[in-house]
Amino acid sequence: MGVFFKSILQIIFANLPHMLILFSMSENISVNASNKGGFYKWEVLILLWFAYWFNQADRQLYNTLLEKISESLSLTPADAGLIGTIFLWVLAICFPITGFLADNFSKKWIIVFSIMLWSAATVISGACTGFWLFIIFRSAATGLGEGCFAPSNYAMISDYHDKDTRAKAMSIHTTSQYFGIIVSGLIAGWIGDRWGWRPAFFLFGSIGLVLSFIIMWRLKDKVAPMSAEQLRERKKSRPSLWEAIKIFFTVPTAIVLTLSFAGLIFVVQGYLTWSTLYLQEKFGMSNAAAGFNAVFYTHITAFAGILIAGWLSDKLAAKKAQYRVLLQSMGFLLASPFIALMGFSDEIIWVFLGFAGFGFWRGFYDANIYPVLYDVIPVKYRGSATGIMLFLGFCLGSFSPWVLGIMKPHFGLSLGIAMLSTVWLFFGLLLFVIYKLFYARDCARAMAFDANNA
Repeated sequence: MGVFFKSILQIIFANLPHMLILFSMSENISVNASNKGGFYKWEVLILLWFAYWFNQADRQLYNTLLEKISESLSLTPADAGLIGTIFLWVLAICFPITGFLADNFSKKWIIVFSIMLWSAATVISGACTGFWLFIIFRSAATGLGEGCFAPSNYAMISDYHDKDTRAKAMSIHTTSQYFGIIVSGLIAGWIGDRWGWRPAFFLFGSIGLVLSFIIMWRLKDKVAPMSAEQLRERKKSRPSLWEAIKIFFTVPTAIVLTLSFAGLIFVVQGYLTWSTLYLQEKFGMSNAAAGFNAVFYTHITAFAGILIAGWLSDKLAAKKAQYRVLLQSMGFLLASPFIALMGFSDEIIWVFLGFAGFGFWRGFYDANIYPVLYDVIPVKYRGSATGIMLFLGFCLGSFSPWVLGIMKPHFGLSLGIAMLSTVWLFFGLLLFVIYKLFYARDCARAMAFDANNA
């Protein structure tokens, strides 16, 4: 095992100097992707689909194997919830910093570094023997790696896909999240029942390291051809993080989208962290069965929901831009009763129906997160805006694993999960207000800004 860890560290540190050099010379490593043909934007989507697949599969490992990890490391429910919450805090802190970097440097090399870091940290997490080591390598190191990924990932998709295909591309991309969670829940639960929790961490982390080299080989940044004079001017006009913050907080849609995103994180992370254990305790399922059932019905229906919503969003937005945020509002409002059904039902068939309805209508919100944000934020600030939204969303929404862990001994998981429905009901109504009053104006302001700064 020591040789394995040594090899992983040698891979990372051998490539780190080259990555840092390329990171600081992003204009020189980027290519004019328009010369690569129309298919390349879909190849980019495929590459980032697999990257995000492993991102979410890696994140689900802890949730699926929570019972075995808790027994192995002698964790209380509050300890187990705190590990998940600290992980989300680290993600949140990273997002605005890496969002700023995405606006100013190579998105490709941020993505490659991110995959390498979280994959290596996942492998090492599998060897941890105590609570504090797990905090360091799972919550902190893995969280740092995953926190570098999202702003560059979404901004790169936006670079290659304009308004005609952006919601479709984002929707297709988000299906990798659902598949990653389903497959991770199934495989990790199966491995956990046979060999314990540690081999699953070793397996997923090792495959992630291999994937990072495939991404390094094929992924390219997209830039327009520039003269030497234009290149010098671009360097002078790079947006500052402070500029992006000022722009962001003058846009009501961006502010409410961020608050509703915090509501999404609060509900989804609470559900993901505790649903496997909920099925084990309430219905006596094995680790493999609970790990699969906790995520399958939700995410297979979310797969259908997000594809429908992505197609519908681009179709409706061509007529009226604010229909995107109306779909988000509808998704939250219609998902709320299904969340209550998940927690209050004593029959497993109704719990599964709750999972399915929750997932399907969640897809209507997920499909429009980044299309809505990028409609109301000027192009040059999109990476930073993504980081700001993710930072605040994860900061505000990260407490649910811990809160449900504290509630569990006193009220049980059933009530804790059912109470999550009130969060989405509130934000569904708030998004409807944005649809009626602010979204069209915010879109027009962003378009005018881009036109004036073209």
